[in-house]
Order: sequence, then structure tokens, then C-alpha cells
Amino acid sequence: MATPYPNYITPEGFAKLRADYDHLLGVERPSIVEVVSWAAGNGDRSENGDYLYGRKRMREIDGQLKRLSKKMKDAKVVDPRQQPDKSRVYFGATVTIADEDDNHRTVTLVGNDETDVDAGRIGWGSPIARALRGAAVGDLRRVMLPAGEREYEVIAIRYPD
Repeated sequence: MATPYPNYITPEGFAKLRADYDHLLGVERPSIVEVVSWAAGNGDRSENGDYLYGRKRMREIDGQLKRLSKKMKDAKVVDPRQQPDKSRVYFGATVTIADEDDNHRTVTLVGNDETDVDAGRIGWGSPIARALRGAAVGDLRRVMLPAGEREYEVIAIRYPD
């Protein structure tokens, strides 16, 4: 299913996808192939746990490689440091927002494949990120969340140096 926006990703996020792909292809898969080859040479494959587990793990790795390959192919790498208008919220911005109760929260808008809510990194396609797009300091934005509608004020915007 196509998304209504490009699959943006930061250079760091793309490098992580690439490192994961390279590790699976260059380290994990060859070691599993070696185990499966060894186990296949031991005779009856139907009761050989190393062979059966190895084949299953190889299918999992191949599936992961396929997914990572597609993500990298579809990704549009955007370097937030190159953002010409740093006065508004765009991809890669770190934004401090305050809700109606004056609770402050700082989030960084990153690619959906880089999301880490505990670290304050929210996906570009999330409801809060969509609401914040294009906002300037002082703007109020309404967001429909599972807990109900919330209003946030943009307190600060910054981009990496």
C-alpha cells in the first residue's frame, strides 16, 4: 500500500538500515548456511534439529533482507542539516511543544523506520508529526490522539548543526 508521503529517512537512519542489511547478508546468513550444510551431511534431515532450525532461520533472514532491501529502495534520504527554512517544523526538526496543562515535551520528527518513542523520535507519519508540519514558534496545533483531542503550542524549533 503506497503512503501519501515519501518514505523520508535521515542519513543516520539509512546508515542503520544499511548496516543491518550488511550484517544479515555478510555475517548471519553465511553462518546459518554453514550450519545447515554441516547438518545436511549428518544424514536424516527430518529429525535433525540443527538442519530444521537452520532452514527456518535462513527463511527468516531472507525475509528480513527482502524487507530491508525494499525499505532502502523506497527511502528518500533527507539531511535535516540542509533545511533552508529553520523557522518552521519540517522533517528532522526537534520541536518542544506544550499542551493545555503546560506539560512540555520535546520530539524529533524522523522517518517512520527510525521511530523510537522512548527517545523522543516520532515518525513523520504520526498524528503529532502531521499536525506539527509547517508550524512556527507560537503556533497552536490540534491533534486527535487515541485519548482524545489535544492542543499543543510550539515552544521551540531546532535542527542539527
